[in-house]
Amino acid sequence: MFFTIFLTFVIIQRLSELALAKRNERWMKERGGKEYGKGHYWAMVLIHISFFISLIIEVNRFHPTLNTYWKPLLVIFLLAQAARIWIISTLGKYWNTKIIVLPGARPVKKGPFKYIKHPNYLIVTVELVIIPLIFQAYITAGAFFVLNQLILAVRIPAEEKALRKHTDYS
Repeated sequence: MFFTIFLTFVIIQRLSELALAKRNERWMKERGGKEYGKGHYWAMVLIHISFFISLIIEVNRFHPTLNTYWKPLLVIFLLAQAARIWIISTLGKYWNTKIIVLPGARPVKKGPFKYIKHPNYLIVTVELVIIPLIFQAYITAGAFFVLNQLILAVRIPAEEKALRKHTDYS
């Protein structure tokens, strides 16, 4: 029961974020925003959808009980959600799941961006490990940690190149 409630919460959160990203995308493109990374975006979406499918299959097939350490893992997850909200609110209309750059805009260097260049990618990495660990889905945790690192190895350089091209990003 906890798994179903938890997973429903995360999926609703992600769908809400996609709706927000779509509104922000429209806003940025109306102001001349340029999109980059279309060639790999589909792979990132596929990884995230596959994560949920893998998690559901692994938990239902192999691990019907919570991890012994589920409470501290849940605290880490909740802290990650607070950080996610901080990131989204700091970026405001510039937050997106796609790489969209508004030429001439000033790169955000406040909030979590004072401390790390790509905090959202760190949070996603933490979630892709913590969520499966809560439910003892170790194969999902390991596989999607690796897949996420592979897509980030493409995405982060593409994002930084786009930012350097259109802003004073350093």
